Amino acid sequence: MANDINTVVLIGRLTRDAELKYTNAGTAVCKFSLAVNRRKRSGDQWTDEVSYFDIVLWGKQGEAIQQYLGKGKQVAVNGELRQNRWEQDGQNRSKVEIVANNVQLLGGGSGASGGSSRGGSSSTPFEQFNSQSKSSGPDFEDDIPF
Repeated sequence: MANDINTVVLIGRLTRDAELKYTNAGTAVCKFSLAVNRRKRSGDQWTDEVSYFDIVLWGKQGEAIQQYLGKGKQVAVNGELRQNRWEQDGQNRSKVEIVANNVQLLGGGSGASGGSSRGGSSSTPFEQFNSQSKSSGPDFEDDIPF
């Protein structure tokens, strides 16, 4: 028996708003696409190379976070690779997706399109916490607080 490892960790930005659908059994499925930039040297110049990844988030976490997953939003994804295989028009097809175990909202991006349904507030709980903690935190006179 082999001890194989299948773990993926990505930080990137959503290429479109996340889609939330439900299976026939009522299980939530949240799907979105992530763009991850990489800088590489080409001769004397640095260039950006973009990779795109399809992410699938199942269950209650997908339901809860979907409204905050808007185009341009930066997120961290922890999950595993899954290869889907099917036959179409007599041809074997396959697609590799990342099945997320955990998605964390990070700063930046345009936010979610569904934010206005929460009483006009367009910030996420994470952003609200950060703005509150910045204003109520201790004010040190020097850089080192001890």
